[in-house]
Amino acid sequence: MPRSLSSIPASLFALASALTGLIGAAPLAAEEWSVEKAAAKAATRAIDTAARTAGNSSERSTNSASEAPQVASDERGSRDEEAEQRSGGTTARRSYTPKDFARFAPRSALDMARQVPGFSIRQGDGARGLGQADTNVLINGRRISGKSNGPVEALQRIPTEEVKRLELVDGASLDIGGLTGQVLNVITLSSGGISGQFRYAPQFRSFGTDPRLYEGRVAIAGGGSKTDWTLAVENDSNRLGDEGPELVFGADGNVIDFREEFRAEDIDRPTISGSFTRIADNGNVLNLTGQLGAFIRREIEISQRSGSISPIGRVRDFRFGEDEFNFEIGADYQFGFGPGRLKLIAYHRYEDSPTVSTQVTTFSDNSPDEGSRFTRDADEGETIARAEYSVGTLGGDLLIATEGVRNFLDINSALKVLDDGGDFVEVPLRGATARVDEDRAELQATYSRALAQNLQFQLSLAGEYSRISQSGAQGLTRTFYRPKGFVALDWKAAKGVNIATRLERLVGQLNFFDFIASVDLDQDRADVTNANLVPQQSWRAEVEANVRLGRLGTVNLRPFYEDIVDIVDQIPIAGGGQAPGNLPSAQFYGIESDLTLLSEGIGWRGTRVDVELSLFDSSVIDPLLGTSRVISGNTLTNLNAEVRHDFPGGQWAVGADVRWGDFAEVVRLDEVALRSETFGFARASIENKDVAGMTLRLAVSNIADRTNRFERTVFLDRAAGLVDFSEQRERQFGTIFTFELEGSF
Repeated sequence: MPRSLSSIPASLFALASALTGLIGAAPLAAEEWSVEKAAAKAATRAIDTAARTAGNSSERSTNSASEAPQVASDERGSRDEEAEQRSGGTTARRSYTPKDFARFAPRSALDMARQVPGFSIRQGDGARGLGQADTNVLINGRRISGKSNGPVEALQRIPTEEVKRLELVDGASLDIGGLTGQVLNVITLSSGGISGQFRYAPQFRSFGTDPRLYEGRVAIAGGGSKTDWTLAVENDSNRLGDEGPELVFGADGNVIDFREEFRAEDIDRPTISGSFTRIADNGNVLNLTGQLGAFIRREIEISQRSGSISPIGRVRDFRFGEDEFNFEIGADYQFGFGPGRLKLIAYHRYEDSPTVSTQVTTFSDNSPDEGSRFTRDADEGETIARAEYSVGTLGGDLLIATEGVRNFLDINSALKVLDDGGDFVEVPLRGATARVDEDRAELQATYSRALAQNLQFQLSLAGEYSRISQSGAQGLTRTFYRPKGFVALDWKAAKGVNIATRLERLVGQLNFFDFIASVDLDQDRADVTNANLVPQQSWRAEVEANVRLGRLGTVNLRPFYEDIVDIVDQIPIAGGGQAPGNLPSAQFYGIESDLTLLSEGIGWRGTRVDVELSLFDSSVIDPLLGTSRVISGNTLTNLNAEVRHDFPGGQWAVGADVRWGDFAEVVRLDEVALRSETFGFARASIENKDVAGMTLRLAVSNIADRTNRFERTVFLDRAAGLVDFSEQRERQFGTIFTFELEGSF
C-alpha cells in the first residue's frame, strides 16, 4: 500500500533505452520518422474536409483498400504499425478501423475508443473556463467545446457505422494549444443516411435495494458530405445501498452504542444532448452542442440504536433529496482571416439544485422526537466567450487566444430544528445565504514547431486577471493577477517508443460552495463562511512514455510531480469554527499507468488483458498539529484490471474484472475519518454478440463479497489527543446482476 512514494522515475530517457532493448527496437533513423511540419501544420485546418470532400463512394473505396490486410485479431492497428499514417495532414502513431474492433461488437465510437490498446480517455476537469485543450480526444481534428457534454458523451452519440477510423496522434504536432502526449483523433464518415444505437441495462441486487429498471440510451446520427449531426436521449441510473453494524466507542475504548443500519440511494440523470457540424465550401466550420438534463437523488438511512450512551432505544431516520435542473450550450465558428484561421467560441452552463436533508430520532419510551432539517437552493452558472487565432510563422505555428468568463453561485440556505410540538423552527445560520461572483479574463500565446524530425516543441505563455466577490455581511471583493503557461516536448525516441514531457504553471478553480456556510446533518458537521479563499497555484512536471511491445501489446507510464501553493484544506477561522481555506504549500506526486497485453504475441488468439494502476502520494503541513500528512481525502491507489476472451470464429465472449481503491483520511480540526473497502470489487460476464443482431451481456458483480468500511474519531481536542468518541462501520451490499442489451438500427 503506497503511503509514501519516495522516488518517482526522474529520467524516462533511461527507461526508453531499457524498453527499447527489451523489445528489440533499433534507434530511430531520421528517415523512419518522416514527419513533414507542413503536413502537421495543416492538420486542424484541413482534417475536417479531407475525410469528406472525395464523397461517400471514395470513402468506401478507401476503407476497402485499407482493411484488406488489417490485423484485426491482434488489435495492433495498421498493417505496418511503425508506418506513420496521414489523414488530412495529421501524423499518426497508430491507426485503427472499425474492423480492428469487430470482435468487441462495438455500437459507438466510445466502445471502440475504450478498446484502443494502452489508451485511456482523459476527461479533463473543465473547471477553469475552456482554456487550452485538457482532454485527449478530438473528433475530425477538432477539440470538443463542452464540459458535462464532453468527449465521452460526444463519442457515445456516434454510431459505429459513422466511424471511418481512429488515430493515435502526437498532440504537440497539432496546432491546438495544450495538447501533448498521445491524442485520439476520431475520423467520421458522412454516409448521407441516418443510423442509430440503443442500450438497455436493468440491474438487480440480492438484497437491500429496488431494481434498476430505467438505465438506457438511444442515439441517432446522420448528415451529408458537409454536415454531421447527433442526438441522444439517456438516463444514467443507479440504485445503491448497503447495510450492517456500526459500533461507537467511548474515550476509554469501550463500546457505548450499537447500531444496526440500512442505507438506500436512488439516482437518475435523464439527459437529452446533441451536436451539429457544418463545413462550408470555403472551409469554414460551424459546431453547435447542447445538453438538457436533470439530477434526481433520493437517499434514506435508518439506524436502530441501543447502548450505554443512552438507556432508551432509538431509531434515527436520515433522508436526503435533490432535484437538479441543468443545461449547457456551446457554439464555435472557425474561418479564414488574413494569413491564418480565427475561431470564435461561446459557451453557457446553468444549474438549479434545490436540496433538503432531514434527520429525526424517535425514542422507544415515546419521548419527544429530536431532529433538524437543512434546506439549500443553489443556482450556479458559467458564461464563456473565447477567440483563438492560429497562423503559421517562424517555422512553426502560433496560436493567440483570449477568453472572458463569468461564474456565479447564488445560495439560499436555512437550518431548522424540531421543537417540542413537533414543528421545524428556523435557527440562525450565519453566512449560509450568499452569492459568489467571479469575472475573469485571460490572454495566451502558444507556439509550436518541430525541432527535429522526431522532436516536437510547444511553448505557451499566459496571464489572467480575476475579480472574486462575495455578498452578505461577511462579503469581500478581491482581484488577482496570475501568470501561467507551459513548455512541452514530444519525442519519438525509437521505433514504438514515444515520450512526452511537460512543465506547466497552473491556476486552480475554487469551489464556490467552500465560501458559504453549510451543515452536514448525516455526519453532524458544520462549516462556517470563509470569504478569504484564494485560487491555488502550482508547478506541475509530468512525463508520458508510450511503449509498443510489438504483438504483445502496449504500456503507457505517466509519472508526475506537483508543487502547490495556497492549497485548499480545512483550517480554523478567526472568530470560531472551521471551513475550507488556504494552507501555504503542498506536494502531490505519483504515477499512472495503462497496460494492454494481447495473447496473439504468444500464439493464442482472442484473449486480452488491460490493467490501469495509479499510485499517488502527497505532503502537507497540518494546520493544527504542525506535522506533515497526506492531503485530506486524496486517492492513494487506484486499480482496474480486466481480462476478456473472445472465442475465435464464434459469437461468444467471457470476461472478468476487478476494481479497488485506497484513500487518504479526511482530516478536519476536530475529527479524522476514513472510508475504505475490502479488496476488491470483482465482476464476471458472458456475452453473445449476435442475438437477433443485438449484443446480450450478463454480468455478476461483487462476487468476492466486497464490503464498505467507515471509521471516524471525533476529538475534544485533536492537538492534545483528547478523544470524544470513535465509530467503526462495516456494511455489505450483496451480489449484483446486470443485463445489458445493445443494438444498432
